[in-house]
Amino acid sequence: MLLIECALVLLAAVVAFAFPDASMRLYSALGLDKVERAFARLARRRTLSVIVVGLTAVALRLAVLPLEPIPVPGVHDEFSYLLMSDTFSHGRLANPTHPMWIHFESFHINQKPTYASIYYPAQGLFLAFGQVFLHHPFWGVVLSAALMCAALCWMLQAWFPPLWALLGGLLAVIRLATFSYWVNSYFGGCVAALGAALVLGALPRIKRHQRWQDALLLAVGLALLANSRPYEGLFFSAPIVILLLLWIARRRGPALRQSLRQIVIPTAAVLSLTAAFMLYYFWRTTGSPFHTPYLINLATYNPVPFFPWPSIKPWPVYHHAIMQRFYTGWSLNIYETARHHPIVSAMIKAFMLWFFFIGPLFTIPILMFGLALPRGFSFQDIRPSTRFLLLIGLVTLFAILLPTFANPHYAAPLVCVIYALLLAALQTLRRWRRHRHPTGLALVRAVPVLAVVLFALRSAAPVLHLENSPLRETWCSPWNQLWNRARVQAAMDDRPGRHLVLVRYGPDHDPAASWVYNWADIDNSKVVWANDMGPEQNQELIDYFKDRKFWLLEPDVVPLRISAYTETTPGTTWSTNFSLQEQTTHAPR
Repeated sequence: MLLIECALVLLAAVVAFAFPDASMRLYSALGLDKVERAFARLARRRTLSVIVVGLTAVALRLAVLPLEPIPVPGVHDEFSYLLMSDTFSHGRLANPTHPMWIHFESFHINQKPTYASIYYPAQGLFLAFGQVFLHHPFWGVVLSAALMCAALCWMLQAWFPPLWALLGGLLAVIRLATFSYWVNSYFGGCVAALGAALVLGALPRIKRHQRWQDALLLAVGLALLANSRPYEGLFFSAPIVILLLLWIARRRGPALRQSLRQIVIPTAAVLSLTAAFMLYYFWRTTGSPFHTPYLINLATYNPVPFFPWPSIKPWPVYHHAIMQRFYTGWSLNIYETARHHPIVSAMIKAFMLWFFFIGPLFTIPILMFGLALPRGFSFQDIRPSTRFLLLIGLVTLFAILLPTFANPHYAAPLVCVIYALLLAALQTLRRWRRHRHPTGLALVRAVPVLAVVLFALRSAAPVLHLENSPLRETWCSPWNQLWNRARVQAAMDDRPGRHLVLVRYGPDHDPAASWVYNWADIDNSKVVWANDMGPEQNQELIDYFKDRKFWLLEPDVVPLRISAYTETTPGTTWSTNFSLQEQTTHAPR
């Protein structure tokens, strides 16, 4: 799975060790030293550097649109976030429960007490911005990715010299903002990573300058974490907030009053408004300011605990077989693995995080970092700032490994720490000379060069016939997309009149590929999707939606079949001009 990237990284390491001087001459011959000097000049203009990183993220994502077009949703979370986006776009925080709600039940969406997404609102707000102002939620994803990379560069400027900060921001653009699923799906981790970068970047600035602007950015970052990844964000933020409070508590006299005025009051004001908004949001979506939509959904559908040590609660009665198969199948299996094999479960999650965030390209400088350390080096010799970053990373990683399941976007707050520690390793490695040769410098320079090469290879994948190569799977982490559903939706949109599609799954249908999702305003949607519940209960929908054409969709028939639906049996098959063979494979939530 890692063959291509490993081969390139191994080749660069061999060249750096065997021919360090020749690699330096080649670097100069290619003009890369001039490029490095140009970036150094840009890096000295800190604000411009941040802007350039953000604009580069947008430009590269636009450039690869022919290769990675605007994505279609494929997994449960994406449809849930898109419902949230559409709800916000209608000027609402939640929608009233539909009279026929039982037919529309699906994953990660509450039907009662309101029809709403189960997730926290930060991601949905970005999607809604794209939907309202740029006419598609995807542009909200691109905006969040650009802001994440720009904020990462800004954060790194507070911890490292400007050139290193610019390098970190541009590496994040290549790794996370082009072919990563974070920018090619609707539930990626960019918003949480943005919040974490604001928090970590504000901390040293507050201690140096005590400006209220930095305090506001800290508070905004905390608010984004609380409304995107509250669990992981809590563990990430705790060491930072504790350190900041201890620093303020040690101040006396005028210095203390300045801290209260410039730091505590602005931060408290923003966080108070954030808390008020969250309580109001919970009240509008669940009927109680102290019940979150997520917990309401767990209580309704999923008795499998979030952590492996509690016991499973009584199983609810499911109205649809696909939902029962999901919760009693995949969800239960993940729980059983974590409960009975906790070490295996933790290792799987740790490897997944390494696979996505580090990979072979970033592993080499981290491993070589040990060779660059002087003899007799101990933990006490590590700079206090680096030790603090390690503390944040370990605390957050511990929190991520505790639950039964994790995804790379769950660990989004760790992005800024990972890139900071990577740069710290590169800084040390750059000074390392092996037998008086610049081996360390050769290794450091190989990292951005290989990142660009990998990006170029992925961009040329159709020409080089690498679409299904390990490079596609390991470096750019594609996410499954439910293309067939999108094609049916588009075909229905093109047909005259309004439609209702009843989805009849086969007994072996993958529950990760659910088709029944609707927009916020179900009654006024041109196409309504519903679960087939048999002739008797389907008649309720027919009576309710009298002005629509009714279709029966069977996604597990090969080729996929869409038929005109009658009360008793399907009628004639609807012939379409595009392939409807199922393409979606199983993907984790």
